[in-house]
Amino acid sequence: MPPPRLLLAPGASGTVERLRPMLDGLRARGITADGVALPTGSAERALPTWRAALQAHDPAQTVIGGQSFGGRVASLLAADGAGVRGLVLLCFPLHPPGRPERAEERAAHLARIACPVLLLSGESDPFARLGLLREAATRIRDAELVTYPGIGHGLHRVRDDALDRVAAFVSRV
Repeated sequence: MPPPRLLLAPGASGTVERLRPMLDGLRARGITADGVALPTGSAERALPTWRAALQAHDPAQTVIGGQSFGGRVASLLAADGAGVRGLVLLCFPLHPPGRPERAEERAAHLARIACPVLLLSGESDPFARLGLLREAATRIRDAELVTYPGIGHGLHRVRDDALDRVAAFVSRV
């Protein structure tokens, strides 16, 4: 079986170009990785773009994911039965900053994800209170949650460790 391809989408205010250090780092680790540009706006508006990007590949040989908003949209696609090999969620936006009451609504689809999931998050991320994120991760059948003390809504300071973990995950799913 050929190794899976990884498709990553950026956060709401990001671009594929801002993902370049992650994509290049993954390629240096032997992972075939490409970026997916998403339209701004709601996750529902971005779903068709993610779906079209996935259709260009064999979903069973593809791991999808992204940073923040890009990962949220990928998780919705995976929950809708996209048949992907795995899901990588970098700084998953469980709730808007200061609005933890929205976590339940944002986590409702997680139990429908059938593929293995890797979640990497900062323990000081204002988009995901740690206790709420840990509880949400338990809803996923096959999830690994890795958190980084002192890290907020970005993994730049722990990029090498994050890249190693993503590469290992993609290689084993």
